[in-house]
Amino acid sequence: MTDQPLKGRVTLVTGASRGIGYFAALALAKAGSHVIALARTSGALEELDDAIKAAGGEATLVPMDLKQPDGLDQLGGIIYERWGKLDGLLANAGVLGEITPTPHIDPKKWDEALAVNLTANARLIRALDPLLRASDCGRALFVTSSVARSHKAYWGAYAASKAGMEALVLAYADEVEDSPLNINLYDPKRTRTAMRGKAMPGEDPETLKHPREISSQITELLSPSNTRHAELITA
Repeated sequence: MTDQPLKGRVTLVTGASRGIGYFAALALAKAGSHVIALARTSGALEELDDAIKAAGGEATLVPMDLKQPDGLDQLGGIIYERWGKLDGLLANAGVLGEITPTPHIDPKKWDEALAVNLTANARLIRALDPLLRASDCGRALFVTSSVARSHKAYWGAYAASKAGMEALVLAYADEVEDSPLNINLYDPKRTRTAMRGKAMPGEDPETLKHPREISSQITELLSPSNTRHAELITA
């Protein structure tokens, strides 16, 4: 790994155990960043750690359920004590909820979608903003979906949670306009993930781009060379 533009940087990736988060975490590690990999499943995180080590990179594993947001506050303190800063954040974790007519949305599924897709990101921003500001060029990328803006039938819970997240992130981006931070939204579009398979069970996954195909773009957007800010960026 001779070309390491992110050497010396520390990047947190949520939803790192599979799909977009997994391949982005691996790419970030290959580019030299120390990756803090957060996901619910310890076994899947250990598989990621093995892949990162095999590529010559380093990772810290954080098994955590984002529906328990107090853990995010504790994580902020741990990152501060160990590194004193955070250079990058890929807020990738998300849940689909259920695709159903709006009057039929199960309250528990609604609460879960809001907890993971919206509230957890608000808590991430609250906990990590001082750490991102401690970096000489903090970068944050929040994964979203076109469903947040298309108002598609039956997608109400997921769409509402992502639309709320987009509004939250762009407000935050406006607030840090005069700082070295760059905050953006990222829409991966049609990508071969487990969530996509659940949402579109009749779709041929071979017609979709693989998550590794967008990992280099994500790495670039989280690098010091990226100057884009307060944008919705698509794959």
